[in-house]
Amino acid sequence: MSEVTLFETKDGSSSLLHIELNETYHSTHGALQESIYVFIDRGFAEALNLGKKQISILEIGFGTGLNALLTLLEAQRTQVNVIYETLEAYPLPSEIVTQLNYTQLLTDKEGPTVSPLFDSLHSVPWDGTNHVQPNFTLLKRKEDLLEATFEIEKFDLVYYDAFAPDKQPHLWELPILEKVVNALKPGGIFVTYSAKGQLRRDLIALGLNVEKLPGPPGKREMIRAIK
Repeated sequence: MSEVTLFETKDGSSSLLHIELNETYHSTHGALQESIYVFIDRGFAEALNLGKKQISILEIGFGTGLNALLTLLEAQRTQVNVIYETLEAYPLPSEIVTQLNYTQLLTDKEGPTVSPLFDSLHSVPWDGTNHVQPNFTLLKRKEDLLEATFEIEKFDLVYYDAFAPDKQPHLWELPILEKVVNALKPGGIFVTYSAKGQLRRDLIALGLNVEKLPGPPGKREMIRAIK
């Protein structure tokens, strides 16, 4: 993969800078607070509010594994069964992963099991189904979104966490969004940190009800859309 460098965001949590794209994996205002706000509070919690006892999630961009870790912790807290499928074309090397400080920051709140859970998310094999916990099944697909195919109406929730539209616009084009939206069940939720006008228009064109929500710290707006 292309070179990345580690840095600390304003909330004290780690993120990475992709050198070639000159793009960060998370908001510089706070990796941890951004992931919690966008994907857990505005995505996973919304799916829980629908009364689901099992939630099938598609994540576009496994990256550091932070969204997966936070979702796993929420699955344990709420005792909801989660089937988690994630795409990543360029998995991070272990020497980078071991430098991320999420487990240290979360241990005081979540307890000492956070570190082995995070390790397991990264250590389980790619391209196979893994039972990380009794109520959390993980499939990591080492695959580019451009080539990926998905089962129709499989997922309750999509975390769209690809690099920003101005850095990798091909990942935000209508045909790509269409195959992701087609993989959502009716009533399914699409959530992303982006609030680009073209993204909003494309999601509306694909039949979704689109909300612009207040963004996480440092960002004015984000998008949540319902199929």
